[in-house]
Amino acid sequence: MNGRIVPAAIMALALAGCTGEQAELKAWMQEVRSSTPVAREKIEEPKRFRPFRYDQAERVDPFSAGKMAVAAEGSGRPGASNLRPDLNRRREALESYPLDTIQMVGYLASGRQNHALLKADATVYQARVGNHAGQNFGVITRITEREVLLRELVQDAAGDWVHRESALRLQEGSTQ
Repeated sequence: MNGRIVPAAIMALALAGCTGEQAELKAWMQEVRSSTPVAREKIEEPKRFRPFRYDQAERVDPFSAGKMAVAAEGSGRPGASNLRPDLNRRREALESYPLDTIQMVGYLASGRQNHALLKADATVYQARVGNHAGQNFGVITRITEREVLLRELVQDAAGDWVHRESALRLQEGSTQ
């Protein structure tokens, strides 16, 4: 029992020494409270939440396997496009790189043919209208002194293939 009394007495003495500091702290807090102005701004009433009730039990569940099968089918839907990439075509070197990693670093004009100098990794490729670039079946449609225009073939949310226009702009002052 003596082993418990001694630590308890030491704790009581230690806590008794803290009361003087608390009085200073309470006085400081009271002073700050009295000198701080009260903010009296009106807060807007919160917007009323109206729960949505899904009453379409007879309709197809948007997350069902049947709905996903219809989306994957693609061409069976009315209005589905007949666009498809040619997967049997031999791939070109610039199709190995995502379009955002390819930089236009130069332009060449020889007679009627314009050529773009496109840099991917540390290699510079010479490309002309009709060449492919990027991983989305992109075809170069136009080359100017400042940019290369491409038409990519990508899938939309429903799985249909659609065209998307992209551009690679000349990287001036590039030191890479």
